[in-house]
Amino acid sequence: MAYDYAKNKEERPEATKADLRGTLPQWLQGTLLRNGPGMFTVGETTYNHWFDGMALMHSFTFQDGEVFYRSRYLRGDTYKDNMAANRIVVSEMGTMAYPDPGKNFISKAMTFLNHTVPDFTDNCGSNIIRYGKDYYATSETNYIRKIDPVTLETQDKVDYQKYVAVNLATSHPHYDKDGNTYNVGTSIAEKGKTKYTFFKVPATSARSTASPALKNLEVVCTLPCRSLLSPSYFHSFGMTDNYFIFIEQPFKLDILKMATAYMRGVNWASCLKFFPEENTLIHIIDKKTGKEVDLKYYTEAMVVYHHVNAFEEDGHVIFDVIAYEDTSLYNMFYLKVLKEQTSYPLKPKCKRFALPVQTDMTNDFGEDMVQLKYTTASAVKDKHGKLLCQPEVLCDGVELPRINYNFNGRKYRFVYMTCVAMSAVATEIMKFDTETKERTLWSEGNCLPSEPVFIPRPNGESEDDGLVLTTVINPNPGQSGFILVLDAKSFKEVARAYVNAELHMDMHGYFIPKDILTK
Repeated sequence: MAYDYAKNKEERPEATKADLRGTLPQWLQGTLLRNGPGMFTVGETTYNHWFDGMALMHSFTFQDGEVFYRSRYLRGDTYKDNMAANRIVVSEMGTMAYPDPGKNFISKAMTFLNHTVPDFTDNCGSNIIRYGKDYYATSETNYIRKIDPVTLETQDKVDYQKYVAVNLATSHPHYDKDGNTYNVGTSIAEKGKTKYTFFKVPATSARSTASPALKNLEVVCTLPCRSLLSPSYFHSFGMTDNYFIFIEQPFKLDILKMATAYMRGVNWASCLKFFPEENTLIHIIDKKTGKEVDLKYYTEAMVVYHHVNAFEEDGHVIFDVIAYEDTSLYNMFYLKVLKEQTSYPLKPKCKRFALPVQTDMTNDFGEDMVQLKYTTASAVKDKHGKLLCQPEVLCDGVELPRINYNFNGRKYRFVYMTCVAMSAVATEIMKFDTETKERTLWSEGNCLPSEPVFIPRPNGESEDDGLVLTTVINPNPGQSGFILVLDAKSFKEVARAYVNAELHMDMHGYFIPKDILTK
C-alpha cells in the first residue's frame, strides 16, 4: 500500500476517548508517548527529507480500561520561526533553508555567517527521553525541548552545551535501575580536539532538586575520534553493568565540508560519507575507570543505527545490533524517493558480537578467543594483536528493536521488531527468540505498524510476561488508525483502540507508568 509521507498531519491537542475493542488488563495504567515528523510543507516550501519534517508528538493514555488520544506539534523556535515566515527558514540535516529572495544584502550575509558555524535546529522529532523527572523531545543536535508528558505542551529549550561540551548527542540514552541516565555526544574541535563524550545525569532525589536534572551532569569519560575532523556518525550505543559499547563506524561527518555546505548550496547530510574500505572499530569502555579495555577490536565496514541489547558472560561482552552494508537507509527517506515508491534491496541484519574482555593475550595468531558455546560469533587474533570480530547473524530484514527494558544490560532472550525488506514501510512486527531463532509475526491486510514497545506486567514471572504496544496506520475503508495491544508471550491480540484522527508514521516511543507520571 502507498503511504503519503509528504502529507501534513493535523494535530489533536485535546484528549479524545478512543473506541476500544477488547478488554485491557487493569494493570496497564500509563501513557505511551511517540514522536516523529508530521509537517513537511510550509507555505510554498517543502522539506527534502522525511526526517526533517516538523515534530508531531502523540500520546495514548491507558486509564482504568480506557484509552485516550491526543497529538500536538512541538512548538520550538524552529516551528515558530517557520510559521511566522510562512516558509522553511531553519535548516535541517537534509534540507538547507535559504533567505527570502526579497531580503536585503545584509540579511543574506548574516544568514550565511550563521550557517558557516551552524546553530542547529530545535525541531526534536526523533524520540522522547528522560533526565531526572523531566521529559524531552529530542533529535540529535545540541538542543532538546522539555515537554509536558500529559498535555504535550512545549516547555523549556535546553542546550546540552550549557552542561557538557557536545555539539551532537544521541536520542537513545540508557537508564539504570537507580534512575540514572547515560548518554554520549560528539564534541567537535573542543580545545582543538574532536572526541566522543560519555556523560551521566543522576536521578533526581529529595536532596538534589536542581531543575533541570542536567545541572548535575557528570562526564564519565571521553574517547578521541580516530579522524580528527571526521567523527563517526552514531545513533545509539550499548551498555552493561560495567561497560559502554561504542561503535566507531566508517560513516563519517566531514566538519570542514559542513562549514562550507551553505555556501556550496548543499545540505549537511551530503557531508556524511561512508568509507567501505575502512574497518569498524569497537570500543569497550570500563564505566568505573573511564578507560578502554586493553584489547582492541574491529570488524568489517558496517552502518549501525540501533543497538538491541548487551550483556556480560564468562569474561565476554555480548552485544546485538541492527547492521547495514551501506547508507541506503537514510537515502531512501528523501521525499522524492518515497514518492516514487522505489524498492531498495534493504536487508538490515540483526548481528550478535561476542568480545572477550578477560583473556590471555599469549593466545596464538589466528586463534578464536570466544569461549561461548551458544554463538558462532568469533574474535580472532591478528598478527598485530588486535581481534578481528565476526558476528553471528541472528535474523535479517528487521529494524526498530525493543526489549523488556528490565533486561537491558542483562542476558536476554526476546526482541520485538518491525519487519522491513524492500522499502521503508513495515507491514509486520515480529517477536524474535534469540535462543531458538523462532519468529512470531503479527500483520493485518493493508496496515502499517510502528515500532513495538514492550510493557512488563508488574511482578511478571518471565521475560516476555507483559504486553506489546504498536500504533497502526490503517487505510481500510470506514476504519481509522488504532493502537494495538498484543500479549507478548503468545503475540496474540488483546485489544485495539481506534482513534478519531489520522495517525502519522512516527519514529520512537517512551512509556511512562501512571505511578511515575503522577509523582
